[in-house]
Amino acid sequence: MKAIVYTKYGAPEDVLELKEVEKPTPKDGEVLVKIFAASINWADEAAVRGKPFLVRATHGLLKPKNKILGTDIAGQVESVGRDVEQFQPGDEVFGDIGGFGFGAFAEYVSVPENTLALKPVNLTYEEAAAVPQYAVVALQGLRDKGQIQPGKKVLINGASGGIGTFAVQIAKSFGAEVTGVCSTRNLDMVRSIGADHVIDYTKEDFTQKEQQYDLILDIVTNHPVSDNIRALSPTGSYVAVAFSTSALLSRGSDGKKVVQLSHKPNVNDLMYMKELIEVGKVVPIVAKSFPLSEAADAIRYYGEEHPAGKVVITVEHDVRA
Repeated sequence: MKAIVYTKYGAPEDVLELKEVEKPTPKDGEVLVKIFAASINWADEAAVRGKPFLVRATHGLLKPKNKILGTDIAGQVESVGRDVEQFQPGDEVFGDIGGFGFGAFAEYVSVPENTLALKPVNLTYEEAAAVPQYAVVALQGLRDKGQIQPGKKVLINGASGGIGTFAVQIAKSFGAEVTGVCSTRNLDMVRSIGADHVIDYTKEDFTQKEQQYDLILDIVTNHPVSDNIRALSPTGSYVAVAFSTSALLSRGSDGKKVVQLSHKPNVNDLMYMKELIEVGKVVPIVAKSFPLSEAADAIRYYGEEHPAGKVVITVEHDVRA
């Protein structure tokens, strides 16, 4: 099978190669998925470059441990190992495989069946691949850490990105009043996915305004935690999605909570998102698609252009495969 492989850290165009590698065989309890689409997350770009250096604690200190990157997949079950109960060949599935060795930037991957869920019936493979990790991050940040409630005032800082576009829609599904913070070029898009209010961060600093929020979901962490706390209501919560040392060490103040989100893949949360998608409450936003052979360009585009929504890699298969 074909896969994007790398054996050293560096710029995507210098270290990523399209190679022929051995097709995996499903072990007991595993499902072999024929991948039709994958999507790029922050961890993929960081793992390619080996920067920030902290990512090497997971991916390998001097060279990559996992030669095939990618965690978000959508595809079709090709075959199943012994004792698999949930899926059968032909099922359309999607999932976040990050907890099981990565491997999404390839034609096939074999993963435990409890990693996957049936693909939403109303999505293409490309749209479905955009969902798993970032939608669940947004859900866990808003529902689990932020304790979102109907009628509460919620601010999404970074509303036009991969996580932010899901967060705006999820917050609206909970009945919140949503303010999205983004750049000028994305104001209309953020409104179109349900934001009640939008703030152009190039012209206004939400932390310096009088408006206070019951929940701030911070995806970019570009303001001091103390400034975010000031923008909270007396019992509000600040949830940092991007890693923030100050958020991790802060305990908040005067009834205001500060939380650093640590995302964990969760198939039950993915199935919850599937339900929201199938009833039309959440629509994945795909910024741009690239073929597997252009994965280096896709990762560079993701890192340099800061696109609205997700960047997707499509995988075409030889009809004889």
